[in-house]
Amino acid sequence: MLGHRIADWDDAYANGANIADGDRWPAAWDRPARAFRERLLSEGRARLDVVYGEAPRKRFDLFLPSAAPRGLVVFIHGGYWMESDKSSWSHLAGGALGRGFAVAMPSYTLCPQTRISGIVGEAAAAIEKAAAMVAGPLMLTGHSAGGHLASRMVTTVSPLSSDVARRIRQVVSISGLHDLRPLMFTALNETLNIDEPEARSESPALLRPRQGACITCWAGGGERAEFLRQSALLANIWTGLGASTRSVVEPDRHHFNIVDGLADPDHPLTRTLVDE
Repeated sequence: MLGHRIADWDDAYANGANIADGDRWPAAWDRPARAFRERLLSEGRARLDVVYGEAPRKRFDLFLPSAAPRGLVVFIHGGYWMESDKSSWSHLAGGALGRGFAVAMPSYTLCPQTRISGIVGEAAAAIEKAAAMVAGPLMLTGHSAGGHLASRMVTTVSPLSSDVARRIRQVVSISGLHDLRPLMFTALNETLNIDEPEARSESPALLRPRQGACITCWAGGGERAEFLRQSALLANIWTGLGASTRSVVEPDRHHFNIVDGLADPDHPLTRTLVDE
């Protein structure tokens, strides 16, 4: 009989320290993201810093395909709800744009200036604003903490309006965090301030999916074991609650390069997100 127990919770959720040359991220994304924005701006296909609320970080960038959009993708960045912003990820819109979809990428207020529950509300507000600007089906994706936020939008207690929620065709949670309770054991919680009530109210794995929810939980084969477990966990639980679910482990990918497929229109990650 085999047993398993996590002795070091900080190490279990430490990504950069457990990836060769892990300290090159997130800076490695900044240059391609900036070049992408500049090119789309020069082509008249970028609307930057669209305001969706009064706080300074309540802004999103909207990237448009060369023809009328077939629908809208919203990508929500990660960073453990306390780091990063929309500017590091712009190039990842390339895949969906190449398949004819508009892409919105929001920033949001970070912890400890707000709580995770507050970020959930901001993510919903950004999606509502972007959805009002682009008609058609809506696909949500996010990386790490962003995967949590994307998944949280298709629960029965989602802050999204019913009209917008009905437009959601697919959610892809990339290396998503779906049960917040383990993070309470880490030093991250000195900033996140998650308590038991918030963990229970904001963890997608502890909530019910909306009727008709379709979600793919996507992770890399080189992820930390906890991220692989968190990814499989949501697909497993939501299958038993009536959602349409898939769990994908992409070989030879770690927590940072797992998102690269979104830049390629023909990569399985992009196709999973936008193809019917």
